[in-house]
Amino acid sequence: MTTNTTKMLSEKIIKPDGGRLGESLPRSQATLPAIARLCENLQAERIDYCHWKSNAALDRSASGDNDLDFLINRADASRFTELVCQLGFKEAYGPREEQLPGVRDFYGYDEISARLIHVHAHFQLVLGHDLTKNYHLPIERPYLDSAIQGGLFRIPAPEFEFVVFVIRMMLKHSTWDAVLIGHGSLSTSERLELDFLLTQVSSEKANAILEQCLPYMNRDLFESCIQALRPDCPLWKRIRAGQQLQSRLDSCARRPQMVDACLKVWRRFERPIHYRLHLKEFKKRWAKGGMLVAVVGGDGSGKTTVVANLYQKFSDEFDVIKVHMGKPSWSLTTIITRGILKIGRSLGFYPFIKEGVEPSLDTNSPSFPGYPWLIREVCTARDRYLDYKRARRFASNGGLVICDRFPLPQIKIMDGPQVERVTCGMKTNALIKFLAALERRYYQQIMPPDLLIVLRVAPEVCVQRKTDETADSVRSRVEEIWNLDWRETSAHIVDASKPKSQVLSDVLNLVWSYV
Repeated sequence: MTTNTTKMLSEKIIKPDGGRLGESLPRSQATLPAIARLCENLQAERIDYCHWKSNAALDRSASGDNDLDFLINRADASRFTELVCQLGFKEAYGPREEQLPGVRDFYGYDEISARLIHVHAHFQLVLGHDLTKNYHLPIERPYLDSAIQGGLFRIPAPEFEFVVFVIRMMLKHSTWDAVLIGHGSLSTSERLELDFLLTQVSSEKANAILEQCLPYMNRDLFESCIQALRPDCPLWKRIRAGQQLQSRLDSCARRPQMVDACLKVWRRFERPIHYRLHLKEFKKRWAKGGMLVAVVGGDGSGKTTVVANLYQKFSDEFDVIKVHMGKPSWSLTTIITRGILKIGRSLGFYPFIKEGVEPSLDTNSPSFPGYPWLIREVCTARDRYLDYKRARRFASNGGLVICDRFPLPQIKIMDGPQVERVTCGMKTNALIKFLAALERRYYQQIMPPDLLIVLRVAPEVCVQRKTDETADSVRSRVEEIWNLDWRETSAHIVDASKPKSQVLSDVLNLVWSYV
């Protein structure tokens, strides 16, 4: 390196202990048991790996606040995958345009902290701007050879990490296209990491790495890159250094430089537009397929809380939707039909019958709900089927669906066919038979969920919890769930009378074991 760089290094104070546990950045919580177990097994199995970047904040990686960025020897890829799967990690993948060669994503779940753990498994050093990751540095072997056991993680030599960090930051922030799309400066954490690495490196060792592993990147260019990362560097010097670096790395590029620049600009502006039009972000989906989870229980059993907690836990990282099958969204047909029925009721063609009132089985009884009530139930069945169809399609494409309530043959009162149940045992006509058959056909097309969770709690407990409805109405619905023999089904029973934290933990553990 040049005299300027040596001076920058000498101005830093090197910590006596090497400072490899992130003292330069804010400290976080203790190591998660699941992460400790993973690292212990990697060491015991002698898997050749290292935590290849962001080692200025290893404590945040150990606590699950940061992703685990592992570089793994290709020869150990199968053993690594087998090990993480045995430890309960699940593989996921992002949108096709975000998938990178030689990079896989695994997610684990720490039961004690109820936190997700994200492992970025790199079998190749693929880096560059976050929107394209266009460069592959073929230096994995010497990078791994430099690694030592640095406490919990194996970490590379600081000089290797420093050289790769400078290249990463230049490609990320100092190219003309990065500046054009507003990504032309380092973040606060990146500047802290740069300062931290400058305290660790030996200029002689860094020069040796450049000569042996990156001979096409001479010392002068590397010096220019370091200067370009300083906040006081003029913009034109930064862009010039970035362009020179890209030219030297042209043989490492996954696509031509101009194609990459256009793709970068396109994705920078296309994604916000896509989100605003579809209200949907680009998130990961499960590699082994999606799943439809149904949470069933009586009023007061905690269904809404459980569904909200599951959605909150998974939606930050994964494609997740929640569907209320008890109150399906109205289709256009339902809106028009209900509008016509409301007009007819306003004109006095038939009396008003309050929804939710248990109808009589006698058509001559004043409490008989009438044909409008039966038509509304058919519309509800159709809407449930349409919501189910959308949910099943979403799950079949790798997403996670969480349903609040679900039509099941065992449940008659809440979410099953109502026309046939109400008219059973009475004299019917062609219209009633038609409506009953139509409703039954919609429900027959709703297949069981992939995972059925039943929140079981005593009726009297639900009555005490659900104070906004009459005790009799709550008790009648809860008793149906409570009295069913769920052993004949594939349902997983959760004791919802336990404290809320325990119920949420039990459900999360159950869902994670199936996804």
